[in-house]
Amino acid sequence: MFDVRRYSIHDGPGIRTTVFLKGCALSCWWCHNPESQAARPEVVLHEQRCIRCGACVAACPHGAVAWVDGAPLTDRTRCEACGTCTETCWAGAREVAGRTMSVDQVMDAVERDRPFYEESGGGLTLSGGEPLRQPAFTAAVLREAKRRGFHTALDTCGHAPWSQLERLRRDVDLFLYDLKLVDAERHRRYTGVGSTRILANLRALSRLGHRIVLRVPVVPDVTDDPDNVAAICAVAAGLPHLAGVDLLPYHSIGAGKYRRLDRKYRLLHTDAPTRRRMDEIASTMAAAGLPVGTDGLR
Repeated sequence: MFDVRRYSIHDGPGIRTTVFLKGCALSCWWCHNPESQAARPEVVLHEQRCIRCGACVAACPHGAVAWVDGAPLTDRTRCEACGTCTETCWAGAREVAGRTMSVDQVMDAVERDRPFYEESGGGLTLSGGEPLRQPAFTAAVLREAKRRGFHTALDTCGHAPWSQLERLRRDVDLFLYDLKLVDAERHRRYTGVGSTRILANLRALSRLGHRIVLRVPVVPDVTDDPDNVAAICAVAAGLPHLAGVDLLPYHSIGAGKYRRLDRKYRLLHTDAPTRRRMDEIASTMAAAGLPVGTDGLR
């Protein structure tokens, strides 16, 4: 996993602890956590902190860091994310994104804020990345959380075999289900995978009576066009147990993370949606009878 965030208030009801697992089958153009996409740990470089001392070049046991144009450059194909370079970088320019935790370690972190959950109706949220990329671990954490009496939420893109959802669905109190694009080919273009499995799993969960909040990212010129909004309304209207729709405005806060991972950010010149456009989409969904809100609020 790459983060454990306490006092989270946007990942389900109440005050929550959100655990972010690494690994995702999708590669959304607007993803603001690119360090979550790969399953294994990765070295992140904060270039503005680097003082060009060369300690990382000398320390790397895999020969993955070399001098290029007066600065240390990491060859990602050779990097094992062993952490040796981060240990020698006293300027803090290098860090490893990703660490291994056991079920007990996760639950120890969750237990620390039990009084806040009890007062606010909060609990544990598993997010990512995509938790279903680690199905056995995700199922074990959810099962233990329910055994201890915690409210559980699963933030998922839904792209997984149904057998994985079937294994853990009874231990999930709330599904925070991402719905980006309905058209299969457009979904494939902007995320790397089609939408067929995602939609089938969504409908199956709803038919079985699960509480679901749809999370819809509003990305200008990608997901906010009238055809896609209408298609999402149609899907949502056909779900018998829909708790709500959250419209999540696009932002480019994660663009810097791509540079730190030596990746290209594909929406660099895309602006955040205007409040007017967010309100227009919300009004369209409300007119379709959907309980909708913006910024995670209804």
